[in-house]
Amino acid sequence: MPSKAPTNINIAKNIIHSILVMDDEKMIRSIATSMLKHLGYNAMACVNGEEAIELYRTAKESGTPYFAVIMDLIIIGGMGGKDAAEQILRIDPHARLIVSSGYSDDPVIADHKKYGFQLSLPKPYRLSDLSIVLKTLHEL
Repeated sequence: MPSKAPTNINIAKNIIHSILVMDDEKMIRSIATSMLKHLGYNAMACVNGEEAIELYRTAKESGTPYFAVIMDLIIIGGMGGKDAAEQILRIDPHARLIVSSGYSDDPVIADHKKYGFQLSLPKPYRLSDLSIVLKTLHEL
């Protein structure tokens, strides 16, 4: 029996958090942002690490930082999650980063904390998995 995803995990009452999704696949960006909105978050998406770094910097400087960034580990033709995480952590050492990949055997997924990620999120995304990861992030 499939697990039922909690629909209201946005723990901080009356605060709408923003989450940035970085993925080179348009369909994944669309699904992820729809799921995040369903869970009560504002969601923004970008295609590569360079764009994620700039969006993160701009949001932080404007006083509206992202609550978290979900980063695809491998970006074809652009900066992936590992390198982008390093740059974002230089901007904000307290950034909440979630690495995402369909390759569960990658060393970054296996030891995500070593690379600056708080959590990992396997692909394909399931609403229940996304909900649990974000609830865990709120509790850290």
